[in-house]
Order: sequence, then C-alpha cells, then structure tokens
Amino acid sequence: QVQLVESGGGLVQTGGSLRLSCAASGRTFSSYTMGWFRQAPGKEREFVAAIAWSTAFTYYANSVKGRFTISRDNAKNTVFLQMNNLKPEDTAVYYCAVDSLRTIVVDKTPNYWGQGTQVTVSS
Repeated sequence: QVQLVESGGGLVQTGGSLRLSCAASGRTFSSYTMGWFRQAPGKEREFVAAIAWSTAFTYYANSVKGRFTISRDNAKNTVFLQMNNLKPEDTAVYYCAVDSLRTIVVDKTPNYWGQGTQVTVSS
C-alpha cells in the first residue's frame, strides 16, 4: 500500500522560504511521477509541481515557476519542494501525490495522496 507523508509546512513572512518533504513507501516508484498540489480555503485543489522519478524531468505551474523547485532523493524515496520568495497567495494546504506522469501532470487526478501540510504566508 502506498504511503505518502509530508512535512515541512509552517508560518513564514512574505518573501521567506520553506522546504516541504514527502516520504514515499509501499512500492517501487521508478516508473512513477511525484507531484505537489495545493488547496487554498474556498478554492479548488491545483497542481503546483511534479518530477518524473526515473528521468528527473520537472514540471511547474506558471504561478510558481522561478520561485519553487522540486527535487528528489532516490535513496530515501523522498521528494522535496523548495519554496522561495513566498507570497500570501501561496497560503494553502500542500499535498504530495504519486501516480503516472499523465495522471499527475495532464489529468491532475492522482490516486495516491498524502495527508497534507499547511503553509501560511503572512503579509
């Protein structure tokens, strides 16, 4: 059974940085893609970034390009989201997800989710 555990959320001021982590377990992920999504209060969940596990190709939402960086540690089955120059509009619950590349990046409907971690950016 796939398990995803996020950590690293918190409260930060505008312009600050946070690094989220997602530890994955339960299967071999070499053919999968790991992604980050977020959901702000009153809004739909949206795609943030993704990384293909085998190739390390990365994908970003336009709203975070140049500020967020997704990376992975194969040995630890862990994906990171480095978030710099944070803005109040980045405030949301951030979720880690894993599935096929198409499901994560195109359809944006992954089947496996973490429990989420809160990120709050104060102005």
